[in-house]
Amino acid sequence: MVRASNFAVGLLNVLVVLVSLAAVGASVYFRVHGSPTPCQKSLQDPLLVAGLALLAVSLMAVVGACCGVNWLLRLYLALMLVLIVALVALAAFLFLVTNNGAGKAVSGRGYKEYRLGDYSHWLQNHVASGKRWEEIRSCLAEGNVCRSLTEDGASREAAQFFKMNWSPIQSGCCKPPSDCGFEFKNVTYWTLSPGSSGVADGDCGKWSNDPKTLCYNCNSCKAGFLASIKRQWRVLLVFNVCVVVVVLFVYSVGCCAAKNNRSDDYKYSRCGCC
Repeated sequence: MVRASNFAVGLLNVLVVLVSLAAVGASVYFRVHGSPTPCQKSLQDPLLVAGLALLAVSLMAVVGACCGVNWLLRLYLALMLVLIVALVALAAFLFLVTNNGAGKAVSGRGYKEYRLGDYSHWLQNHVASGKRWEEIRSCLAEGNVCRSLTEDGASREAAQFFKMNWSPIQSGCCKPPSDCGFEFKNVTYWTLSPGSSGVADGDCGKWSNDPKTLCYNCNSCKAGFLASIKRQWRVLLVFNVCVVVVVLFVYSVGCCAAKNNRSDDYKYSRCGCC
């Protein structure tokens, strides 16, 4: 019964070792078999680093708990404490950067429209600008986010097409902004209505009927992507809080295992054992 905490730490970290090996394997797979696109390249290094870090830390815990190497277990607990602080900081960060921004309902339409200026400056500067946005734009074009609209709306009239349920990214990237006054001809072709001013955050001039371009260069597309990021990061925030609870539990069990090892060392020293 004394060794229950050691067994629990070892078992939990064996599972983490398997997860880390899967992450390393996925990174290697992307390098060997992945297409040379910025979208897939952006996944390789983070997966490899995260996988190797998890593998190293988990092996510390397994060896420390199951073999009674207390200094390894203490090092593992120190790293876990750093992880807890980092996760709490991440939760606070996620809450702050996703606290602003909301879509604007459009009358008679099944979608909302999004404005870049409504979102936090951090998201605008670090996600929706510069080289980072070029990579994201490449991913969006590569992923054919507008294809479902083309397939589902090919035989629809304008009124039916506009009532379709669009994602934030589709709303911002797959059509010109409503303020531009473009006229719907079909799913892949829009024309500027006579007398339209054609000015709305500079996006009107960026629209193209080319399926590879569409409105991927528009601020509305960036805003739609940030709206999608906000939704995902809100889910990540909830998940992050759950992870903190689990890590605190593992940390407490690890502390018990370290205490058990220290007690065993003390008993062996009193008995004159090596």
